[in-house]
Amino acid sequence: MILAIDVGGTKMAAGLVAGDGTVTRSARVPTPQGADALTLWKTLVELIDSLPDGVEGVGVGCGGPMAWPDGEVSPLNMPGWRGFPLRARLAERFPGLPVRLHNDAICLAVAEHWKGAGQGSADMLGMVVSTGVGGGLILEGRLINGGTGNAGHIGHVVVEPDGGPRCGCGGHGCLEAIARGPALTAWALEQGWAPKNPESGTYEEDRVVTARALAADARAGDPVAVRAMRRAGRALGIAIASATHLCDLDLVTIGGGLSQAGEPLFGPLDEALREHARVEFARRVKVIPASLGQEAGLIGAAALILAGESYWAERR
Repeated sequence: MILAIDVGGTKMAAGLVAGDGTVTRSARVPTPQGADALTLWKTLVELIDSLPDGVEGVGVGCGGPMAWPDGEVSPLNMPGWRGFPLRARLAERFPGLPVRLHNDAICLAVAEHWKGAGQGSADMLGMVVSTGVGGGLILEGRLINGGTGNAGHIGHVVVEPDGGPRCGCGGHGCLEAIARGPALTAWALEQGWAPKNPESGTYEEDRVVTARALAADARAGDPVAVRAMRRAGRALGIAIASATHLCDLDLVTIGGGLSQAGEPLFGPLDEALREHARVEFARRVKVIPASLGQEAGLIGAAALILAGESYWAERR
């Protein structure tokens, strides 16, 4: 049994994962907003302590950036942790056990390849389109880490080089600047989108809007929401075409909040992909929604231990 941990800016999750990838028990708590390093650590420890003892290893997915494989983390949406030695702290708490930590988006990609929609694919990109846009790259059946553990970070592929929106990385026209949920809803609101309450059908000006709400309105035919989803879909398709030409992919899985958008997103995505993936070998690539849902982060973190021959390469 492996202790799997998934640390994000909204929630922290921990679970026990069996050798076959089944999550046998799990718990979640909200991530304390604006908390200092000690408060964040104590919250995680209390979460871990709510689960039974007796694990054989610890796998962790955490938001980045981070120093990999040392596991010193500085999640953008958790300012209390800057250079926090998360892997070392967990190793102290679980002496003698393997502790492995990777980027949370990479863990999601690993999960889909190991037990989800990507099973059987030797060469795939697992993407997450949510608050940010990230990914993990599997080639010849193995996770590709790159020089700093950030291979597969498709969110910063440039899809609008001329006049594209400014990205949090400091550049312009990155995929993440266009397709991430908050950016997409902000663009739609600027274009006049008035989110509908799915129950009453009335317009509300003050409700907190999400990409899921935008996708629901697009499926209902709202013209601005349709344009927004088309904008995101085309950006994704262009980026995936570039990644496919570079890495000779046969599959791309998309998880995160927008993965459930359906035709309003995947239709324009496929259109842009077929428009730009013209070289013969790239035409075989398929793009499908991820399948593991909320447990994917825990399953992927556990795979760093349970299937380490494919998903972990210690760098010294």
